[in-house]
This record gives sequence, C-alpha cells and structure tokens, in this order.
Amino acid sequence: MSRTRSNLGVNSIRVGLLEDDADLREIIARWIRQSEDTQLCWDHSNAASALAALAKTQPEVMLVDINLPGMNGIEFVSHAKLLSPPTQFIMVTVYQDVDHIFAALAAGSSGYLLKRTSRKELLAAVRDANAGASPMNGHIARKVVEAFRKTPGTVDQLGSLSPRESEILQLLAQGCLYKEIASQLGISAFTVNNFIRRIYEKLHVNSRAQAVAKLTGLQAKHVPLGVSAGV
Repeated sequence: MSRTRSNLGVNSIRVGLLEDDADLREIIARWIRQSEDTQLCWDHSNAASALAALAKTQPEVMLVDINLPGMNGIEFVSHAKLLSPPTQFIMVTVYQDVDHIFAALAAGSSGYLLKRTSRKELLAAVRDANAGASPMNGHIARKVVEAFRKTPGTVDQLGSLSPRESEILQLLAQGCLYKEIASQLGISAFTVNNFIRRIYEKLHVNSRAQAVAKLTGLQAKHVPLGVSAGV
C-alpha cells in the first residue's frame, strides 16, 4: 500500500515512510501530515515499491523499519543511499541490539529510533536529521558508547590489517554486500569471505557491526586506518 501527497509546502521537510505494519504506518503518517513543518511525500509497505518511489521523488528525511518483507530496511538504506545521497535515513524499529544498530549506521542511516518513540520525539528527530544531526533514543546512544568502550587496542588491531583487508573493511563500513565487494575488487565471493574471517580474527570481533564499530570509533578520533600505535 502507498499514498502520495501532492502540493507539498515549500518550506516543509519532505518525509518518506517505509513501514509494513499498516496501523503503525497510518499513525506515523498522520503525525507527519499534522505537523506544521513536515510533509509526507509518500508511504510504502515494502522496500521494492519504496525504491521505485525514491527514484522519482526524493524526500529530505526517510523513516525506515528494519523488519520488512523481502528486502529488509538495512539493505534498503544501502541501496537507497545510492539513489538519493542527500536523503537522511532514520531507522524506526524494535531492535535494540548493537549488531542491528551498527549495521544500520554502516549502511548509511543517520539516526536510530525505537518504535516506542513518542510523536514529539519522532518529529524532533526528523528536524534534527534534516539539520545534519544523528538522532537516537538515549538508550540507543548509550549502547553505542558502551560498544566503543569495549574495543581496547583498536589502533594496534587495525594496524595489523593488510592493505586488502583494510580496503574490504572500508567497503563493509560503506554498507556494501559481500557480492558487491567481490564484484568491485574483481575477486570471488569465497575469497571475500576468507578475508572477512581474517579481519574478524585480527580485530577480535564476531560480526560486521562490531568490526565497523571499531573502524568508526577510530576514525572519529582522526586516526587513519593502518597506523600502528607506535607511530
């Protein structure tokens, strides 16, 4: 199901909505319509139709569920960012674990909210994302901070990566799928899997999200990838 709203206000923030729960989609859509400074471009229940709509009309901010039929919300964002780089994506989900949080951020999401977020908080998040901020519920932000605190020795670990491993880690952080990495680097998916397994071993992590968290935390401190602690 989808609806498109025409005659959008010139000074309003254009918002797109991707949510498969019909009741929740209607509630959020109503909040957006009723706000004086936001306008609903369109709302969709699946990623395929949302990508088609995004190719025609680019909202400034998109609210995206993760658990969707077919392509999930994180995969959607990784593709949608290529179609509309200026659009700011905010995940609105029930998932609170670190893996989902960092996978969403790595794919290109600017913010991460839980579905229990109030109308006031959600609309404030839309405004913040449009202004260049990264809105998150306090509970989610705390998890991000705690994840960074649990990554000692990051400089040494990242410095141990080979040039090819560093390149693959950067592509993982950009939200690329394994098959996309293989195609871009001209290697097989099997070889990509082997590289990623070695990256995980060297960084002492068990998932893509944890590996990206280490890279993101180091880059936030302005330390280039591949620099050892002794330099």
